[in-house]
Amino acid sequence: MKQILVGHSPDADDAFMFYAIARRKVDLGQYEFVDVVGDIESLNRRALGGELEVTAISAATYPEVANSYRILSCGGSIGRGYGPIVVSRDKMSPGDLAGKRVAVPGLFTTAYLLLQIYAPNVEAVPMDFDTIMNAVSSGHVDAGLVIHEGQITYAETGLVQVLDLGDAWDRDTGLPIPLGVDTVNRNLGDEAAEAIFEILRDAICYALEHEDEALDYAMQYGRGIERETCRRFVRMYVNQDTVQLGLEGRNALDKMYQLAYDRKLIQAIPALDIVGLK
Repeated sequence: MKQILVGHSPDADDAFMFYAIARRKVDLGQYEFVDVVGDIESLNRRALGGELEVTAISAATYPEVANSYRILSCGGSIGRGYGPIVVSRDKMSPGDLAGKRVAVPGLFTTAYLLLQIYAPNVEAVPMDFDTIMNAVSSGHVDAGLVIHEGQITYAETGLVQVLDLGDAWDRDTGLPIPLGVDTVNRNLGDEAAEAIFEILRDAICYALEHEDEALDYAMQYGRGIERETCRRFVRMYVNQDTVQLGLEGRNALDKMYQLAYDRKLIQAIPALDIVGLK
């Protein structure tokens, strides 16, 4: 058995996708998959060093790791009309964000890249994603950029929306918003990359076909949210876009990198090397 270290975030959607592998509900072939759990910014940083064989990363990080990793066309986090949200204690307009201290879930995240595109003059304050809403509520920062389940629970804490980056992206591009991608290390070679893609795709399809049992597993990563809230969040980011990125997803990645390059946020537009793209 060849051991494969798989990096994924401690979030319900990633756990939902990994369920069938963790419980051996799909054929794993010659591979033993070991999950390495870390917040997305930690995984981004580990990818910079090429540490893991397979790992989820922010789409914004791919230009920095394209020499070491290929994108898998399954396992991506794609938003359609929704995505990261900037929130605050008191009502303000997107234009009011200029010069404000805004908590962000890491400088390598797609959420932060989008913030730079749509609100370029903020003072970014990096912190763990699960501390951002408290930092906003306490007044430590003026606003916060929330991701994961915070996108649908922020109002419960009394915070208000300032800017929905997913909605802004949808209006401007008409494309889905590529937030995260699964990647495979180039050192494994083509044959292994294809095999791993098929296993991960089969695991995602199994979870979608057995939603409740996969949700039972994912709930341990739900940070105390109610089951139906967890289900809603999982359905946002585990769907047919997750099974297959497709040409529309590829075009969305191209668009993001072009916008980032035009604004001098990345040094070069990466060639998109995608395993299993249809």
